[in-house]
Amino acid sequence: MYVDWEYYKIFYYVAKYQNFTKAARVLGNNQPNITHSMNRLESQLNCVLFIRSNRGVTLTPEGEMLYSRIASAAVQIQDAEEELSASATLEHGAISISATETALNIYLSEKLRAFHTEYPGIRLRISNHSTPQAVQAVKNGEVDFAVISTPAELDPGLKMVDLMPFYEVLVGGRTFTALASQNLTLKELVNYPLISLSDESMTRSFYRQFFLDHDAVLRPDTEAATTDQMLTLVKSELGLAFVPEPMAKAALERGELVQLHLQEIIPQRSICLVYDHHRPLNTAARKFQQLLTERTTPPRTQK
Repeated sequence: MYVDWEYYKIFYYVAKYQNFTKAARVLGNNQPNITHSMNRLESQLNCVLFIRSNRGVTLTPEGEMLYSRIASAAVQIQDAEEELSASATLEHGAISISATETALNIYLSEKLRAFHTEYPGIRLRISNHSTPQAVQAVKNGEVDFAVISTPAELDPGLKMVDLMPFYEVLVGGRTFTALASQNLTLKELVNYPLISLSDESMTRSFYRQFFLDHDAVLRPDTEAATTDQMLTLVKSELGLAFVPEPMAKAALERGELVQLHLQEIIPQRSICLVYDHHRPLNTAARKFQQLLTERTTPPRTQK
């Protein structure tokens, strides 16, 4: 049986106010139309829903049963409408983002602060992943999008937008101050202890290839899980490390680290947005993605 939902909506208000005229006023309609609609509903359901009198209406047992079900549905629909309205105005909502440590530290955190200040009702869920893990999370639909550091390998269908270029510097603790006045080569770094991220990281792959391109071999003495750990180990005089310049800047200015200079030029890297353009985003996620991609280069699709 198909019954127009509008009839149920009218029934809900008639039953709620127990009066055709009051229901018509709330619905912006007129009493004859309301009466006609309820007559049609009773006819389609083949039962009497109201006992009519000069003082209004009361529900029959069938009407009471129907109202108990319709009232619950009406409240849920009203709640959904309010939630959708709040979401559309960014009063409420949620965004799920996967971010690499470097991307979070030198780019994303400031964007999140600005967005949260303007839209405090939006809940933010940030996952700390490596670049491959972040890309996989986007592919699996576990997050709305990812903000990563290159290099990155994307599956077909995923898109990548460059957000910000960054450079890395070679740093050491104070015991390496004498080296700061020299121009070292990658081959000469074999004479000094090196600190690197794990062998599975894209950063490690990046530097492995960088060394190979200049006929050198990367052989780190110490592995760390994060760049923050690398900086701590460098300050503790355990060796030299390549780190993003923005993350080392404060320690360099305080004299806790010294920057060493290479004859070879370290290739530029980028902070990028990765997303699946086939998967629709909610209003909040679309707004934040728009904030991230303003005045950036066009998206690149992995071939």
